[in-house]
Amino acid sequence: MTTPRTAATFRPPIMAARAWLNGVSFPADRPLINVSQAAPVAPPPQALRRAMAEALEDTATHLYGPDLGLPALRSELAARWSDWYGGTVLPEQVGITSGCNQAFAAIIASLCGEGDEVILPVPWYFNHKMWLDMSGVRAVPLSTGPDLVPDPQAAAALITPRTRAIALVSPNNPTGVEYPAEVIHAFRDLARDAGIQLILDETYRDFDSRSGAPHDLLHDPDWADTVIVLYSFSKSFRLTGHRVGAVMTSPERLEEVEKFIDAVTICPSQLGQRAALWGLQNLTQWLAGERAEILSRRAAIETGFPRLEPQGWHLRGVGAYFAYLEHPFAMSADALAPLLVRQAHVLALPATMFTPRDDATGARHIRVAFANVDAAGIATLFERLETLSLPLAPTGGAA
Repeated sequence: MTTPRTAATFRPPIMAARAWLNGVSFPADRPLINVSQAAPVAPPPQALRRAMAEALEDTATHLYGPDLGLPALRSELAARWSDWYGGTVLPEQVGITSGCNQAFAAIIASLCGEGDEVILPVPWYFNHKMWLDMSGVRAVPLSTGPDLVPDPQAAAALITPRTRAIALVSPNNPTGVEYPAEVIHAFRDLARDAGIQLILDETYRDFDSRSGAPHDLLHDPDWADTVIVLYSFSKSFRLTGHRVGAVMTSPERLEEVEKFIDAVTICPSQLGQRAALWGLQNLTQWLAGERAEILSRRAAIETGFPRLEPQGWHLRGVGAYFAYLEHPFAMSADALAPLLVRQAHVLALPATMFTPRDDATGARHIRVAFANVDAAGIATLFERLETLSLPLAPTGGAA
């Protein structure tokens, strides 16, 4: 008997973590601090909501649209990406998808067959691993060093005749680390030389702390022969529930992506696309304010973290929506995380959800997603972690 595709992977980590809340009460003077999911819970800005309400009055909003998205949105995103990166992205190189996860799924379907391989730096984004599992594609783990930045030379040693792509996420989920431009460039060169694709997920690009473009890949007029860029509007305009993402690649590959979209969702959400288009055209300054707020929270993490260091905590990575923390306790992170709910009223994800089972680094880390926790909330989070009374590992690091 064959194994169903969904049985090939694990339970969605966010859903698994929410189960830890069952039976736990949180008094008003010590409410739950939920740092488990990288998604804003506030609604889109009021001006965007008004524009969406107006769009609902257009009958076309309620009909099927083009599989690859509204031409106006494809053109606007192409122009914006060309401007931001100082290169050339054409509208016919842009496809709109039902969220960035669908963009990744469609690209893998266009690249891989049963038994093929995709290299993922560890810790990896768990939904990428889940989709590869369900696609019959082997995720090849690429270990990262103390700086959590993947090494192109180490990746080169993992390439086999079955390798179809290397997938990077920068700024990274789960670590927050922003990959240096020269590293991304080197991965592009490696992929081109090997005849494979470089998938670059830039879901969190709007919250990168660096000024200017984070890489120069689009300066190359032939970028689309090797580079596949993924993007999401969920974080930038708070459109999480409307599921609007994008993929930038060659028109030939988009023809394959179109098959996937037509068979799965037929087209992306019309209302979400109209909202994304309006946001691109009208919310530049608002988004700059959102970025400034996220950077202020990042600064609160960096300035407040030293209070945890005497207990043996270490800040391994921080950026975009995330902080990646090494804990000091004599237990694995997958045991610690449910305990944090009961003892500290904190819901965070163990890094075991982002690593292979045999990777010991997963046991030593937790991910904090601070998109919905302001500076005061971050201070409270650190206070709760600081006062935890749990057995420490003999070396000051986790067992």
